[in-house]
Amino acid sequence: MSATAPGKYLFKQIINKEFTLFIVARILFIAGLRMTPVLLGWRLYEITGSKLALGMLGLSEVIPAIALALPAGVRVDKSNKQRLLAICMTLYLLLMMALATVTSEWMHSQYNTRIVEWSIYAIMAATGAVRAYSGAAFNAFLAQLVPADALVKAASINSMVWLLAAVTGPALAGLLMGYTNITIAFIPVLVLNLIAIILFMQIAPKPISWQGGSRTWEGVLEGVRFVWRQKALFGAMSLDMFAVLFGGAVALLPAFANDILHVGPQGLGWLVAATYLGNFLAIAWLTRYPLQKNQGKKLLLAVGGFGLCILVFALSTNFWLSFFALLVSGLFDGVSVIIRGTVVQLFVPDDMRGRVSAVNSMFINSSNELGQFESGVAAAGMGLVPSVIFGGCMTLLITAVTWFKAPTLRKFEY
Repeated sequence: MSATAPGKYLFKQIINKEFTLFIVARILFIAGLRMTPVLLGWRLYEITGSKLALGMLGLSEVIPAIALALPAGVRVDKSNKQRLLAICMTLYLLLMMALATVTSEWMHSQYNTRIVEWSIYAIMAATGAVRAYSGAAFNAFLAQLVPADALVKAASINSMVWLLAAVTGPALAGLLMGYTNITIAFIPVLVLNLIAIILFMQIAPKPISWQGGSRTWEGVLEGVRFVWRQKALFGAMSLDMFAVLFGGAVALLPAFANDILHVGPQGLGWLVAATYLGNFLAIAWLTRYPLQKNQGKKLLLAVGGFGLCILVFALSTNFWLSFFALLVSGLFDGVSVIIRGTVVQLFVPDDMRGRVSAVNSMFINSSNELGQFESGVAAAGMGLVPSVIFGGCMTLLITAVTWFKAPTLRKFEY
């Protein structure tokens, strides 16, 4: 047998029909969803001029997402994941239709700004509730589509697909907002979502992975206890949560694009896409050349590098320097993503994947959407640039404290 035969065999095992349908449906679905923050962020800042409103946009989504995450994880483990995901994707489509309506010029002409603003928050809260279920279900369903020996590579492909969609979606949204209007810009979101649903329905239902008789909150506690016992996983989740909570600047990008860089919605789309492009490049490289040792130490160095990039972005008044800073921050963040994802795939059994994914989603939601709220509040109180400088410094401080106070994570290897 030739030296490349095992790799070819593994590739064939991963790219089966159902995995292909899953990947294509997901890239379309995520591309549509990642267009939404650009459209809403620009529109909201356009009609309100408020940096706090940008923070409220994230908060409105994260409250139900966190509140429902743990019980949703139990429901995912006990459910037919294909059917559950089809329902979630359909609900997303309906909510995107609602967002297209409330952000339209017609809505703005008929109702005052406050009504439009709070209607957006209400719909985003509903998307957060749906996301509590869909996020955990996507991660858990992947394991039912490929052989066990192909799971880690399939997870890397899944991550790259997500990131590819996260790059193309914001870039497309920015172009559409720059050359058309908000209503037309929402049409691709709806079309991509609808095609994704049709493709996803072609996947056959799979057996329910957990037949346990535990009640919902007993199942929740089992998931929390499992994550707590896996110190490397818990440490990586915590570090990422606090670093992005303070260091993330995504919520304020509409303000930077409009007030400092003066690049309009087209530039905003590329700024949002820059971090995800960096993520994609890092994960593609690490899939081909996996980290061999000292993964815990490299994780800490990557988070520190992320904080430095945020400082460069905060001080930049040049679009290309800002874009490059966000791109490199995405490279560092990609290292963190691949390490956390590998730990989850290697150490979590099938019957716990929904609940552990739900716990993980709480950390991710806390860092991303609560981070958006923190950024909005800080910008309203401290000013736009000082608030991002503060966030970058806090990320560096958290990394330094973790380096010295969490030797288990620093010395972790897999």
